[in-house]
Amino acid sequence: MIDRRSFSKAFGLGVGAAAVSLTGLQGAATAAPAVGRSGPAPVVPPLVPGTHTSFPALKQVEAGLLDVGYAELGPADAPVVLCLHGWPYDIHSYVDVAPLLADLGYRVIVPYLRGHGTTRFRSPRTFRNAQQSAVALDVIALLDALRIDRAVLAGFDWGSRTADIVAALWPERVKALVSVGGYLITNRAQQLEPIAPAGEHTWWYQYYFATERGRKAMERPALRHDLTRLVWQLVSPTWKFDDATFERTEAAFDNPDYAAIVIHNYRWRLGIADGEHRYDRYEDRLADKPAIGVPTITLDPALDPFTAPGDGSGYRSMFTGRYEHRTLADIGHNLPQEAPTAFAQAVVDADRL
Repeated sequence: MIDRRSFSKAFGLGVGAAAVSLTGLQGAATAAPAVGRSGPAPVVPPLVPGTHTSFPALKQVEAGLLDVGYAELGPADAPVVLCLHGWPYDIHSYVDVAPLLADLGYRVIVPYLRGHGTTRFRSPRTFRNAQQSAVALDVIALLDALRIDRAVLAGFDWGSRTADIVAALWPERVKALVSVGGYLITNRAQQLEPIAPAGEHTWWYQYYFATERGRKAMERPALRHDLTRLVWQLVSPTWKFDDATFERTEAAFDNPDYAAIVIHNYRWRLGIADGEHRYDRYEDRLADKPAIGVPTITLDPALDPFTAPGDGSGYRSMFTGRYEHRTLADIGHNLPQEAPTAFAQAVVDADRL
C-alpha cells in the first residue's frame, strides 16, 4: 500500500476576512453552546449503509469566491459538524452519516466542493484553481457566511486534506477533527520524487489527468462515467454499490467547472500546473508540514489502496493534541458511505476528546 501523503494536494481560496491572517478571523459570530462533554460519548445506533438515499432540499449561500450548494440537517442552534467529500464523490458520501449525527443533536452541514454539484464560482473571471490552500479557504469562507465560529471537521480524500489544512492553519475554527487517511497535507517538493512502482501504479489516473487524453475524458460524459465508476470499484473492492447509488453522485459531475477543477487539482499536485500567487503564503506554511493540535481521530480503511501501512504510525507525530487512531477492516476508500455508523461514531468521540 502507498503512503497517500506523498501524493496530497488540493485547495481553493474562499477569500473574505479569513484570507487576511494565518491566525484566523476575529469577527465571526459566536456558535451555539457546545454540547455537554461530561460522561461517555453517546453510542451511535447501527445503520445499514444505503438506508438513506437523499437529503432535504439543498441550500445555497454566497461564500468568498463561490455560491456554495450544501445540505443541512439538525437543529439550527446546535453544535456544528462540517462533512467534506472527496473525488470522485459528492455529498452523498454522507447521506447516512448526516441523519445519524442530526439525530444526536448536531447541526450537520455537507457542502459541495468547488466544481461539484450546485456550487458555482461567482465570477466567470475567477481562475478555476484547485490547489490545496484555495479549497481550504473555501471552508473558512463558508463558516463565515453561515456565521459559524467553530465546527467539528470531518472528511475523506480531498475532504481530509482540506480539513487537515484548516485545522493546521486556523485551529481556532476547529473544535475537533476526523481525518480519513490521517495527515494528507501535500508537500509539493516531495511530490517531485518518485515512489515505489506499485504506488505509482495505484495513482494511474493522476498521470492520466496530466495528459490531454485525460482532460478530454473528464470533459466527455460517457468516458467520465466509465472512469469514475472504475475508480469506485478499484478503491472500494468490497463495496457492492448499485447503479442508482453511483448515478446519484455522478449527477454532481455535471457542474460546468468539474473537469477544470479535477484536472487542475491533479496537475497542480504533480507540479505541472501553476497555482495563484495570492495563495503563496498559505502554501509556504503548508510546505513546512505544520502539526495539527486540535483533538483528532484518524481513520484508516484497511482495503483502501492508498492506506499507509503501520496502523497510522507513519503520520502519528503530526498530531500533537488529544488523539486516537482507528483502522476499519473490510472497508475501502469511501469510508463514510461504506461504514456510516463507524464514521459517525468517530465524529461523536472526537468531539468528546
